[in-house]
Amino acid sequence: MSSVSALQKALAAEHAAVYLYGVLGGRVSTYGDPSLAAALQDAYDAHRAARDALIDRVAAAGAHPAGAAAAYALPHGIDSAAGVRAAALGIERHCAATYFAQVAAVDGEDRRLLISALGDAAVRELSFGGAPQTFPGTA
Repeated sequence: MSSVSALQKALAAEHAAVYLYGVLGGRVSTYGDPSLAAALQDAYDAHRAARDALIDRVAAAGAHPAGAAAAYALPHGIDSAAGVRAAALGIERHCAATYFAQVAAVDGEDRRLLISALGDAAVRELSFGGAPQTFPGTA
């Protein structure tokens, strides 16, 4: 697998995360559950930044960054704060697994970017009820 292909796969995960966090953020009241709303906003901002960094890396490699899909399948059960929290945890686990799977295909600055994003996703998992893992992205 080429470095660009690995970056494109990570970019696809980030496009989905940005979309899904936008939906989840609309499901939680900042008054009803301010800590969850803040965690969702932080995650949304982080995934937008990661998406933008990946777009820049793919373009710097001379390739055309893959665009986002028009829509993504929504997680089930997002009609409660607990369901939104579970969905956010699922997003972070998916992103961590995607980054973990792509790290070996890249080197240099691209590897640093993916490892950093993997660590960030693993830490965000904790915000949504996840437990620390020895090797994030493998479970």
